[in-house]
Amino acid sequence: MLTDSRMARLVTLIRAALSPPAGAGRIALALGFGVLCHALFAAGVLAMVVAMFFGLSESLGTVPWPLAALANAALIVQFPLAHSALLTGPGGRLLARLIPGPHGQTLATSTYAIIASTQLLALFALWTPSGIVWWRAEGAVFWAVSAAYGASWLILLKASFDAGAEVQSGALGWMSLMARIRPVFPDMPTQGLFRLIRQPIYVAFALTLWTVPVWTPDQLVLAISFTAYCLLAPRLKERRFAARYGDRFATYREAVPYALPRLTSPKDQTDAQ
Repeated sequence: MLTDSRMARLVTLIRAALSPPAGAGRIALALGFGVLCHALFAAGVLAMVVAMFFGLSESLGTVPWPLAALANAALIVQFPLAHSALLTGPGGRLLARLIPGPHGQTLATSTYAIIASTQLLALFALWTPSGIVWWRAEGAVFWAVSAAYGASWLILLKASFDAGAEVQSGALGWMSLMARIRPVFPDMPTQGLFRLIRQPIYVAFALTLWTVPVWTPDQLVLAISFTAYCLLAPRLKERRFAARYGDRFATYREAVPYALPRLTSPKDQTDAQ
């Protein structure tokens, strides 16, 4: 569930965005970014859901083998490298400069979401299938595995909302520009799934990789590569949190496990707010 403060922030953004402020160019820029951001976000997620459901056995890539192996490897590597690099200090400054004019900094989160969505769309739409299928679920097993796959995506959706839907979707940037306010990032997430583990988004993403109903060499390579990313990349995120939140994050880190929830909760666990 959204906290009261987060709900109030979203309501403020929406009300201000729907009001008729001056500055047609700024409004057009914000709306254009909003449409582009969310269209690419939807396309990237849809491409990922569908492609992995078929174990990457169905895609649009047509690179001849064995060059296809290099092309597919490049598609895998490009996402985590850019995704993490743009979250660093230099990466953030680059995002602010990508949009000429005075609004680059305000639109940085939307720009980041556009780039990440384009990367996902390229990865899953341009993958060249190997043509090898090891296993395909059938009958009751198919429905059971498909249910697990769907549940994994629902967990990822819940974790994204707990972390701040406006940031995860890229809406914070363009809505802030519409509202003529400085983007205000959500506070350190500690509620919802973040009460159980510190990295629910990455864990849920890893679950989607391993609950598919079709297994191919392609899917196995993707699952191993991105699972390693999901385990290692959050270490960089936690360094940023430690620098930003100091003792608050240290207390939270001591109380909440990294990726695997505890079977029993400590009676006096501190609620890091």
